[in-house]
Amino acid sequence: MIIIVEEDMRREEATPHGKIGMSTAFRLTADIPNRTLEFRKRILHPGSAIGAHLIDHDEVYYVISGEGEVFSNEQAQSLGPGMMAYLYRGDAVGIRQIGDAPLEMIISYPLENR
Repeated sequence: MIIIVEEDMRREEATPHGKIGMSTAFRLTADIPNRTLEFRKRILHPGSAIGAHLIDHDEVYYVISGEGEVFSNEQAQSLGPGMMAYLYRGDAVGIRQIGDAPLEMIISYPLENR
């Protein structure tokens, strides 16, 4: 068993896939040896977005707080607290923060070939 303290993993950085604003990233599983799963928390600051990117695995975005708009290929959908988007391998996906509050979310996906 490995225990991770979220605050130990906090990093302020530009958003992935396009550097569209700033975010607070918590790569919670980054230092776990022999892992097969990615599990991250990310807070998108107002006006920020994770830009469109092609995924080679299924992926989950789960909203803890704030509001966002997730997209997959040509579809877009609003997400709020307690809502999840399940995204499929081969799709071009991303999410943007909307509204006044930061968008706090969990992102998880399997790591292939490990």
